Amino acid sequence: MLFDSHAHLDAKQFDHDRDLVIKRARLNEVSYIMNPGADFESSVEAVALAEKYDFIYAAVGVHPHDVETMDDNMLALLKAMAQKEKVKAIGEIGLDYYRDLSPRPLQKKWFIAQLRLAKSLDMPVIIHDRDANDDVLRILKEEQAFETGVLMHCFSGSKELARQYVALGAYISIAGPLTFKNARKTIEVVESVPLERLMIETDSPYLTPEPFRGKRNESMYVKHVCQKIADIKGIAYEKCAEITLNNAKAYFKIK
Repeated sequence: MLFDSHAHLDAKQFDHDRDLVIKRARLNEVSYIMNPGADFESSVEAVALAEKYDFIYAAVGVHPHDVETMDDNMLALLKAMAQKEKVKAIGEIGLDYYRDLSPRPLQKKWFIAQLRLAKSLDMPVIIHDRDANDDVLRILKEEQAFETGVLMHCFSGSKELARQYVALGAYISIAGPLTFKNARKTIEVVESVPLERLMIETDSPYLTPEPFRGKRNESMYVKHVCQKIADIKGIAYEKCAEITLNNAKAYFKIK
């Protein structure tokens, strides 16, 4: 009934009870989970989890924090992994000017390289954008990424920026911060974006929604994001779950 479009099940926070976390997701009506990589090692682990569980899928890619580890050989290895049956996207990739853990020119170089990899494979992308709105949008346009699919993960921008992305054909993914008391900006995004362009996610183990904020996040909590969107849109929870699930299945080409 629910599609958690972004969960890091490979994260070390799940090392002691990963199988239980996955089981709880199923018991709480999570029908699908997308597990994106954040570096090469986590991409390998994401693929392994996807191959172990039939309802988990993987994306492979290197997060802007870790692009200093990248070289052409790693890009070639990512390309080989991306062609496995359970891999449905390149991600998460993008730019992060908030922490600046990698030099910005290097972030841009490998962001572009991974966008071109996705284009060459006719695969959609999962985008990380933190305090880099202008450069991310410009590069996505220059690289014609919208032709193969753009998903803005854990969207934290303005409703105006969200509308620009939707006009270009992108999807907007909403995470736990929508449920926080200071979520006015994200509420405005949900109000202004058609449900047919929204997805839901946990970004677990991070960004736990209310009423569990402060605890480790996990996929079963994605229902709280769905409920909040349903409340904002004035629709039934079941309708929000169905439409966001179908959006994600279509985007990731899952039959």
